[in-house]
Amino acid sequence: MLKGIDNRLNADVLYALRAMGHGDVLVLADTNFPADSIARHTALGELLHMDNLSAAEAAEAILSVLPLDTFVDDFAGRMEVVDAPSEVPPVQMEVQNVIDRADGRAARMTSIERFAFYDMARDAYAVIQTGERRFYGCIMFRKGVIPPED
Repeated sequence: MLKGIDNRLNADVLYALRAMGHGDVLVLADTNFPADSIARHTALGELLHMDNLSAAEAAEAILSVLPLDTFVDDFAGRMEVVDAPSEVPPVQMEVQNVIDRADGRAARMTSIERFAFYDMARDAYAVIQTGERRFYGCIMFRKGVIPPED
């Protein structure tokens, strides 16, 4: 255990979050996402796990240490529901609520078509598979910066 670090963040996840740079993309994947095969193409090259956590629980832990990019509109994105791209399922709304609390901008996640999401995930820094079993629990975060202290 480390003081001040959310205990849902394991050592492998903390390593990846620390190693990421400004603009790098992190993908949170549900249990149905082809996470292992896609993670092999990422910069990290291996799949990370946050088992037994919902997408929102994993997002909450991650956003306790990861700043979101404030320079771009696609600081966070969600996989679109097939044939209903404007639909925001409860699993995605829960993550949006976590983002709102962590980020304070009240900006909405962008929507990303399913196969475009797969392509973006292959180019991501890392993929973390959660224990989320609800469909469309696939989210991307773009890492921001921590400003210097005054």
